[in-house]
Amino acid sequence: MKIVYHSFEGRYSDNPRALHEALRTRTGTEHEHVWLADAEHAHGFPADAATVPFGTPEARRALESADLVVSNTHLDLDWDKPAHATYLQTWHGTPLKRIHRDVLFAPEGRLDRLDHDVARWDLLLSPNAASTPLLRGAFRFPGPVHETGYPRNDVLLAPDAAQRRARVREQLGIADGVQAVLYAPTWRDDDFFGEGPKFALRFDVERFRSELGEGSVLMLRLHYMVSAALSGAELPGVVDVSFHPDISDLYLAADVLVTDYSSVQFDFAVTGKPIVYHVHDLEHYRGVLRGFYFDFEEIAAGPLLATSEEVVEALRDVDVVRAQYGERYAAFQERFCHLEDGRAGDRVLDLVLGEENR
Repeated sequence: MKIVYHSFEGRYSDNPRALHEALRTRTGTEHEHVWLADAEHAHGFPADAATVPFGTPEARRALESADLVVSNTHLDLDWDKPAHATYLQTWHGTPLKRIHRDVLFAPEGRLDRLDHDVARWDLLLSPNAASTPLLRGAFRFPGPVHETGYPRNDVLLAPDAAQRRARVREQLGIADGVQAVLYAPTWRDDDFFGEGPKFALRFDVERFRSELGEGSVLMLRLHYMVSAALSGAELPGVVDVSFHPDISDLYLAADVLVTDYSSVQFDFAVTGKPIVYHVHDLEHYRGVLRGFYFDFEEIAAGPLLATSEEVVEALRDVDVVRAQYGERYAAFQERFCHLEDGRAGDRVLDLVLGEENR
């Protein structure tokens, strides 16, 4: 069987990576694995990984010769799916913000173009029961939606999670005892498709550095659509991890997450570590730009804070945040992480390949 993988337009990451690695550990499974790869992210692929450049004729040939295509987002390429092939769409997160046909704003023609890819899908994964009707409705997907949990989160519960955390922190130069704050904001459609910069950093990193000092480090992870937006910028005290191959490593390395409306919050909650929200544009994002599927104030697993000053103050003592939001956090986990047990990858592989391939 020839399996072609695609993650975030050319990265070795996310659910496709987790499925690839899980499949390689199974005995008696001889398959051809091919990845669509972007040159800027080539460093993230294993040395022995077979790759073809994303968006090239080679990529089209690979897709059109595949028996199984595994992708975590739209394959916005011109290709014809073989009649015998199966296309597994894992998607890449529990949706707080409205997606695809449910968004409040989208450039003309964008959704129609992406619908061509949705029409190719055979199977769609859902990370939890709350997401299933939302994903089906947003994509107008008539096929089977399987509630499996997310394979990418299996590593967060793996027996070697502590060792992996230590290894990643060492690679990033984060000493023991230093509070690692993962700052992972989502993208803004009006910035990305507008006339100005594709991304604007609205968190005061200088305040973070001056008030929290060397006892804390900020790991900045931009959304994959704007990964390079701050490349070359002078950001003292900040480790730009936007090009780190897989965010699961960063969840393990971090002690606390700062985010906004990103789906990273639902994955990070598997770790049980505190979450703080920097929501400087909440009313605009909710009422004009995207809209939400859930009542954010009701479900949030941590404080919703409008200013950098408030966020930095919360980061001074995250144990206080943990205590204040313990019950809400537990409810959040029960609702959105109920399928995360470290075995999602096996469930998905059994689904697409059959248990005989164990």
